[in-house]
Amino acid sequence: MAGQREKPVADLTPNRAKLEHARLEEEIAAHDQRYHQQDAPSISDADYDALKKRLLEIEEKFPDLKTLTGVSSRVGATPAAGFAKVRHAKPMLSLDNAFADEDVADFLGRIRRFLNLKEGDDIILIAEPKIDGLSASLRYENGALVRAATRGDGQEGEDVTANIRTLQHDVPHKLHGKGWPEVLEVRGEVYMTRADFLKLNEAQETAGQKIFANPRNAAAGSLRQLDPSVTAKRPLRFFGYYWGEVSAPLGRSMQESRKRLAEWGFTLNTPVRVCHSLDDLLAYYREIGAQRATLPFDIDGVVYKVDRLDWQERLGFISRSPRWATAHKFPAEQAQTLLENIDIQVGRTGTLTPVAKLKPVNVGGVLVSNATLHNEDEIRRKDVRIGDTVIIQRAGDVIPQVVSVVLEKRPKGAEEFVFPTKCPVCGQPAEREVDAAGEADVRRRCTGGVSCPAQAMEGLRHFVSRNAFDIEGIGEKQIAAFYEWGWIKEPADIFRLPKKHAAELRKKEGYGDTSVDNLVRAIEQRRTIGFDRFLFALGIRHVGQERARLVAMHYETPERWLAAMDEAKDRHGEAWGDLNSIDKMGDVVAEAILGFATRRQSRNVIDHLLKELADVVPPARPVTDSAVAGKTVVFTGSLEKFTRDEAKARALSLGAKVAGSVSKKTDYLVAGPGAGSKLAEAQKHGVPVLSEDDWLKLIGG
Repeated sequence: MAGQREKPVADLTPNRAKLEHARLEEEIAAHDQRYHQQDAPSISDADYDALKKRLLEIEEKFPDLKTLTGVSSRVGATPAAGFAKVRHAKPMLSLDNAFADEDVADFLGRIRRFLNLKEGDDIILIAEPKIDGLSASLRYENGALVRAATRGDGQEGEDVTANIRTLQHDVPHKLHGKGWPEVLEVRGEVYMTRADFLKLNEAQETAGQKIFANPRNAAAGSLRQLDPSVTAKRPLRFFGYYWGEVSAPLGRSMQESRKRLAEWGFTLNTPVRVCHSLDDLLAYYREIGAQRATLPFDIDGVVYKVDRLDWQERLGFISRSPRWATAHKFPAEQAQTLLENIDIQVGRTGTLTPVAKLKPVNVGGVLVSNATLHNEDEIRRKDVRIGDTVIIQRAGDVIPQVVSVVLEKRPKGAEEFVFPTKCPVCGQPAEREVDAAGEADVRRRCTGGVSCPAQAMEGLRHFVSRNAFDIEGIGEKQIAAFYEWGWIKEPADIFRLPKKHAAELRKKEGYGDTSVDNLVRAIEQRRTIGFDRFLFALGIRHVGQERARLVAMHYETPERWLAAMDEAKDRHGEAWGDLNSIDKMGDVVAEAILGFATRRQSRNVIDHLLKELADVVPPARPVTDSAVAGKTVVFTGSLEKFTRDEAKARALSLGAKVAGSVSKKTDYLVAGPGAGSKLAEAQKHGVPVLSEDDWLKLIGG
């Protein structure tokens, strides 16, 4: 979607916004998994940032589409299998991005408004380079390193303690000096210098082993080796620049805290600068940008952080990111190369995606040969033809974006590309959906469903993926083999493997008794699964992790869900209304869920799977003992004791759900002076109305 001519968000209808929002969430979640979990990104940073920016713009105009479990509220991806899981004592969050000078000005403006600062009040910020590496958290107890973890999904990461201990230069096994707190989690970035990266790739090539695309991928792949001795041979380094859980404050400011981290033995990311104004921040940004090529490590921007830690505490967080920091990203790098061919790939949901096959070209130190062309409208808009010389750009990853065609270099006889209207895999018609407003989806999809080998294969890969059933030992290679051998055609077949094919599998090359026993054990362990994972694994269109959890929490069991779907078949009545009432649902998603649950072919898939499972467990609900946990709260009027943002942030931290409008499901309306229509709605539905003082008393101040 990034790079195509999109309809302005201001012009989107609510129905169209729901459809696009659902598709963006699904696409971004897939890219998060490839980047954070597989260390194999399939689009450029610039493309990813464009997708994320479009999603946030839609959520800003249509706030009812945003949820606390949505893509915009999540960080990274679920931890990979093979490592023990570590629950972070304090979440490891990502940063919001700024792309233009105006975005940085907006960042400062938001801080002033949130803290209710006057124009003349000085905001001191720390500006530092943004390292392009793998985030990690190192936990010290009584000065000794006891655990190290990757960021994972922000809540839970991978235990890489043994691997981190192999980093001799920048990771102290025992803290230096004195005065460190009893518990200290140092957070930072594992990275590889450019010089070390080039030496590693030379050695890899000589040994006939994998060549890494860039230093970030090399660092991530090296840290996440199951054998620490492999990590020990890789030239990894660590910058420590922040902290998680601490038993005592490190200081009153970022400056004091960074100084103490250095005293205790950590290498800090430099150069940094203390800034007092927008001009100071932008001057630093431009200076670092000019020095970028001469720095020994890769950076993809700079980070601005509020210096005062008490202000950081007040500012808090917005779902997945802190209010007190932002990342100012560098623009993408560009190059010209030849477009040799256009391949059409078919994804899990049947989407036909055109991929540009490029003559390999070096862009910013990375050799690239592929680029997504997004869809047929994008190809038509840019008039991209095989044989064209194209301008591509990248911003830190492997696959770039095709920006434009160099028309003066177009060869004679180059023909306009004709996008296929039949699936290149199964030959079934490939069509573009038309929504209720008569607008055609930008994606063309194969109508073959699970009868299409590409979709069946991708569906099975999705089913066993980390965020779905997460069956260790079954990945893309195994799915392809089992499918080719005719052992699995639908998800239930995976659970039939132990009885039907285990003996035969032991005879296959590469499968010994131990590997087969481990595989059988992994399959048996997944006969009990969470209902939200079950729903997500089915691969229903528009149903990512977020909506799967919302639906699972609403119906609690597959039996109740299926019974309700059968009752809602006629698209009328209480059952249909109940489905539509689920938070962030809407007609488009409701139709996709209902259609999947009641269509004979997919219903058979569900029924067969349920027969193979031991238990499908209702999802756990957030646990908190606050007076407003689980309550729906609406704020209105001119709040005087706190800003609207601060009020919402506090409510969310106490387990409440903050809504934008009043309904009969609203538990409390907190009204300041000037409350209007929302107050009238609350009175109409009998919703309790609280003053600001009432609210503070309810939540304990």
